[in-house]
Amino acid sequence: MGAVKETVMQFGEGGFLRGFVDYFFHKLNEKGLYDGKVVVIQPIEKGLIHVLNDQKGQYNLFLRGIENGQVVNERTEIHSISRAINPYEDYAAYLELAHNPDLRVIVSNTTEAGIEYLGTEKITDAPPKSYPAKLTAFLYERFKTGLGGFILLPCELIDNNADQLKKCVLQYAALWQLGDAFVNWIEKENHFCNTLVDRICTGYPADEVETLTKQIGYEDRLIDTAEIFHLWVIQGNFEHELPFNKAGYNIVWTDDVTPYKKRKVRILNGGHTSMVLAARLYGLETVGECMNDQTVSSFLHHCIFDEIIPTLGNTETDIAFGKAVLERFSNPFIKHKLLSIALNSVSKFKVRVLPSLLAYREQFGKNPKCLTLSLAALIAFYKTDEANDLPEVMAFMKQASVAEILAKEEYWDMDLSFLKEEVEAYYQTIQTKGMKEAFACVL
Repeated sequence: MGAVKETVMQFGEGGFLRGFVDYFFHKLNEKGLYDGKVVVIQPIEKGLIHVLNDQKGQYNLFLRGIENGQVVNERTEIHSISRAINPYEDYAAYLELAHNPDLRVIVSNTTEAGIEYLGTEKITDAPPKSYPAKLTAFLYERFKTGLGGFILLPCELIDNNADQLKKCVLQYAALWQLGDAFVNWIEKENHFCNTLVDRICTGYPADEVETLTKQIGYEDRLIDTAEIFHLWVIQGNFEHELPFNKAGYNIVWTDDVTPYKKRKVRILNGGHTSMVLAARLYGLETVGECMNDQTVSSFLHHCIFDEIIPTLGNTETDIAFGKAVLERFSNPFIKHKLLSIALNSVSKFKVRVLPSLLAYREQFGKNPKCLTLSLAALIAFYKTDEANDLPEVMAFMKQASVAEILAKEEYWDMDLSFLKEEVEAYYQTIQTKGMKEAFACVL
């Protein structure tokens, strides 16, 4: 075996990247379609880097779920990570990577808050605090070597994630006065690709560790679990360098990530948000229970196939995605608690459900019954002690009337008073007769 070729630098060592990106690179290597390993960088001071190095970058990934009606449960021993670096302990080793001519890809998942411009760091900080500042320092080191640039694939769940990252990098280049030649090199030599990632990663399975350790046959402190479904939409096309499609994976190279994002947010996230609060008022605790309950699963089915998908154009692709979502929600291996999905539901409803409700109303000249009921359920849920949101949102929602809540433009970006009659009627049914009766009104 020759020397290890390190071709990918990855910011973040959490369960998502290890259950998604590192799995794909492992498979590319295994299939002989790629020759390269991943170097992991710890983006914040505390992390799992030492454990990763103790285990020489190896860990077990369990992918479990339902695919085409069949239960799938596969274990893969992942070998795609060569080593891990903590820049807070060894900043020199981090910068040294910039001198490696094999390095070509930079991936990251530093949470939605990770891509930010602080403007307080210096290039001499070792390391600078934010991810974009660390990246800028690294890119500048690379620029000085005279080597080529990178394909950057941020996986953070924000709109136009690569555009936002590039914007921050250019702000740091200006702040640190790194010069026009460097800015020119960033623009010409580097490909910042917007992406959309989709796979439910459930991480370290604390409640199943004993069983899974027996199956593995040795102790693994980094066991990772995820659903079998995966989708990675990437702006641009680097299949010739990263042959994911050839390896058989659901990676979409495209000029525009937007329609994929819209489909995912409206159907998957919108499906979740329209169902969970009503289901919680009905007495259920997990998504799995919802799927096994005839009333709630029927309600979700109506939301997705009769009210959300028609506003997207009712294409075969949308319908297939909707069916896959129902399969994913029925995954017996995932215990997804309704109350954890219910966090910050007011802002989630605005982004995930309201656009479908408004589009349906515009297209069909009437309100979609199930999505309208889900808004009434949201208001009723916020009157309970289980709501979990910003303190000022919870305080307002708890004491305000239905009319006041609908008229609150800062929550919905518009006045929703035109929905008052129907929402009020559903709300009264929930409060006086219970959620079961309210479901009966729409099903």
